[in-house]
This record gives sequence, structure tokens and C-alpha cells, in this order.
Amino acid sequence: MIISKTFPALLQTFFTDRLLRQWRASPHTVASYRDSFRLLLGFAKKNLNKEPSVLSFDDFTPDFLSAFLDYVEKDRGNSVRTRNARLAAIHSFFRYVSLCEPAYVDLCCQILAIPSKRFERRPIEFLIPEEINALLDAPDQTTWVGRRDRTLLLTAIQTGFRVSELINLHCEQVVLGTGAHVRCEGKGRKQRCTPLGKETTEVMSSWLSQLNGQSGDSVFPSIRGGPLSRDAVERLVNRHCRTAMSYCPSIKRKKITPHVLRHTAAMELLRHGVDRSVIALWLGHESVETTEMYLHADMRLKQQALSRITPLGAKPFLYKPDDELLTFLENL
Repeated sequence: MIISKTFPALLQTFFTDRLLRQWRASPHTVASYRDSFRLLLGFAKKNLNKEPSVLSFDDFTPDFLSAFLDYVEKDRGNSVRTRNARLAAIHSFFRYVSLCEPAYVDLCCQILAIPSKRFERRPIEFLIPEEINALLDAPDQTTWVGRRDRTLLLTAIQTGFRVSELINLHCEQVVLGTGAHVRCEGKGRKQRCTPLGKETTEVMSSWLSQLNGQSGDSVFPSIRGGPLSRDAVERLVNRHCRTAMSYCPSIKRKKITPHVLRHTAAMELLRHGVDRSVIALWLGHESVETTEMYLHADMRLKQQALSRITPLGAKPFLYKPDDELLTFLENL
């Protein structure tokens, strides 16, 4: 069996040639794949007592990779979704290996046969109007940070932007005045424009006037001037949610994350009768089917549907056992 490329060499060309040159993968995809293999190599070093630079393909048996996936889920406490994302990166690499090194086709087929794990799909969280108002009132408007945070929260709730789209938003992408809108680049490098409502336009205009940023500057900078990180956005959402709880106790029953603000935008559109296809375009979804989860989220929509159904005329009845022993058991 003649092997022309080692595992370290193929892993490097997978990133430089396959992902960056051929696929032109986004920085988010490259970062996700990078983190997956950093975890895998660290796990291999600890369990095989080998440095990553001397690992071979024979080390990556299906059993070993299954053990790694269990480590991700159980020891690291990651979700099943994260586990599946790590597996997707591994699958992608070994598809590449099967093309470059036919000698390892059998091994690659065994690894590609490792299935993704099924997971429970829970109803999505979203904020109702009272909770939205409480959250927007939480930031302290007398401070620079408070005004920035309120603008960010309002923009997120109205546009439904992902966290990555918010933190990468530049001043030149915000168009105010007549037909106010925001341009962004979403997943898959899809460009989209999202209109701004009157209130959001006024708040954004006031904020940008105070910010006085140049075209390439971040709309939501940190106190040091650079763009906010994902962690920073999560922290500010958590901080203001804790403040909003004192005004709106129902927030305590919900786990509010930045992505919940995106769900809130979708639910507000749905609540006002916007068609699902428009919501999919608004959020930058790949398929209209993705928006179906919002139909299951709001009980009010189901109650409205129930109110339109003609009663079936079924009369209630009470079960009465006709046997003494059954009566005894029924009364226990």
C-alpha cells in the first residue's frame, strides 16, 4: 500500500486547498472546522500519547472517533447539535481523504457510516410584547454603553439578525432617511437588505450621530473601539434580562439568548400576518420549510385555528364500573 500523503499533510491541505481555495468557505465555517480538529487532536494526544504531528490515519478508527464524540457530549457537556457539528467536520475531511488517498477508502467508508445522533426538538423560546418592552427599557440611557445596548437589542428584535451579522455590521451598511434599511451578509455569503421601522430608524439615527463613526467602523463597538465579540453580546443580553425581570417576572421562566431575539423577530412578523415565505426572506433562511417551527411556537395561532372548527357535539360522560371488584379498584 503506497501512501503519498500523511495525515498531518492532508489535514493542512484540507484547510488550505479544499476549504479556502475550492469551496471558498466562510470564516465561520473554517473556524468551526478548526475548533473540531483542535478538540480531536487534543483528545488523541491524551488518549494515544502521540503528538498531533506524528498521528497516522490508522489511529482514527471508527471506535476511536465514536469515543471522541462521546467525550464531546458527556465530558465536555456539549449538546447533541454540537456533537453532530463535530462529526460533520470529520465526515467532510474523510470524504476529502477518500479522494486523495484511495488506499484508505475502506476506512473512510466506515467513518462516513457513523450516523448523526437524533435529538429532541423543543419548542423555541421567544419574547411577547410585554417582555420586549421590559428588555428594551432595561439599558441605562444616561450612559454610552446603555444607549449602544438598547440600539443593539432593538435592531436585533426588529431585523432578526444573527449575532454574527450584528457584530459585523458597519456604518456604511446602514441607510437612513426614506426607505431606511440595513444591508448584511448572512450564511452562505447571501446578501440581503432588511427595512428598518420608524422607531428603529430614529434610535439608530441618534446612535450613529453620537458614534460619529467612519464607513468601515463597527455600528456596535466595544468600549475599546473594536467590534463586540459573541461572548460580549451574550453577556449584555443576560445582564439586561436580569434587570428586566423586576419589571416583567415572566422573563424568569425563559432562557433568553441572542438567538431568542431572532426568534422574537420572526414571531412578531407571524403575529402580524406576514406570510412564511416573506419571513424566510427576512431572516435569510435557505428554505421556507425552516420557518415552520414558528407555526408550532405560538399557542395563540393554534387557539385561533381551534376557534374556527365546528364543535363535534360530543357529550361528556362518567365511567361507572359495573362490577364490585372493578369498583373497589377504581376507588383506590
